[in-house]
Amino acid sequence: MKVAIIHYWLINMRGGEKVIEAFLDMFPDADIFTHVYNPKTISDKINKKRVFTSRINSLPLAKKLYQLYMPLMPDALMDFNLRDYDLVISSESGPAKGVVANPGAYHLCYCHSPMRYLWDMYHEYFRNTVPIKRFFMKRLIPGLRLWDVISSNLVDCFIVNSEYVKKRVRRYYNRDAAVVYPPVDIEKFLAVKREPSDYYLFFGQLTDYKRADLAIEACLASGRKLVVAGAGKVKAKTEKKYHKNNLVTFKGKVSDEDLLRLYSSAKALLFPGIEDFGIIPVEANAAGCPVIAYRDGGAPETVKENVTGIFFDRQTSRDLMAAMEHFEQNEVKFNDRNVFNNHVKQFSKKIFIERVSQILAERKRI
Repeated sequence: MKVAIIHYWLINMRGGEKVIEAFLDMFPDADIFTHVYNPKTISDKINKKRVFTSRINSLPLAKKLYQLYMPLMPDALMDFNLRDYDLVISSESGPAKGVVANPGAYHLCYCHSPMRYLWDMYHEYFRNTVPIKRFFMKRLIPGLRLWDVISSNLVDCFIVNSEYVKKRVRRYYNRDAAVVYPPVDIEKFLAVKREPSDYYLFFGQLTDYKRADLAIEACLASGRKLVVAGAGKVKAKTEKKYHKNNLVTFKGKVSDEDLLRLYSSAKALLFPGIEDFGIIPVEANAAGCPVIAYRDGGAPETVKENVTGIFFDRQTSRDLMAAMEHFEQNEVKFNDRNVFNNHVKQFSKKIFIERVSQILAERKRI
């Protein structure tokens, strides 16, 4: 059986690329197709495979400005000749599922998220961009939405990473989907020795929707220490706004070793944004670190309430402070490492491969 894996772009190693690695464990002879490819920032496991790119890869500064070329990507998918492949796996949160497979092939789409800048986060992206981009967004987004819906008909089976994304696939594409949690490298975090200190942790890309500002404001208002780790579009703006205090420490981009130390010694991870799934709370829990999360998105599926973390119900610094106070009053309840270990096992690569294999076997495709 010949297998083709289509991924929107291969620019860095994040959750979507870890899913690609898991698919390569299942199908080691698979070929990979993508719009833009930067081998210098991609793992050896992926680089060792045959990787084919669309015409987008040859456009000026494509490896840096790839998101600006997104309106050209639906048409560029036609560059991929998939007629010899029996199984097509598209990895979707950018233009990927619109490829045309041969009539006898089976098209499985693992949807990390319907494109957020087309749908539920359109107004936020529109509000936070420059006027020239707004001009083009108003004119291009309606056509891209139409293409996104129509291209969903090319998929035989949708798999999604959470119940939250399943609801969005139903709303935007009117398609049902199976939920298979993405693979998380929990083993390296399970080995961490837990030694909690006196600070809270925010870790993730510093972008507006991650809401690092809520974590910072809650800690400043309540006199609690916070470590902010991660880079992103609003990193400079965030540091400039909050750097004149002795409670918040900005670490910037951290190594894997530093991250392990941060998880092991943080009182708890603060997770105030909305994620489609949220790998970071799973990593924190695997390291024995409790999570204080906003009750929306994928967090209610990745954090077990009053067992591996707690939730707050309104996205305000006041509600986050109340949740932190509640956590500190009940902190002793979150000290059983075995409970954390048992909880995160459902997010392992082994379980991911078993579930995807089961779905394909039920459809007699493997």
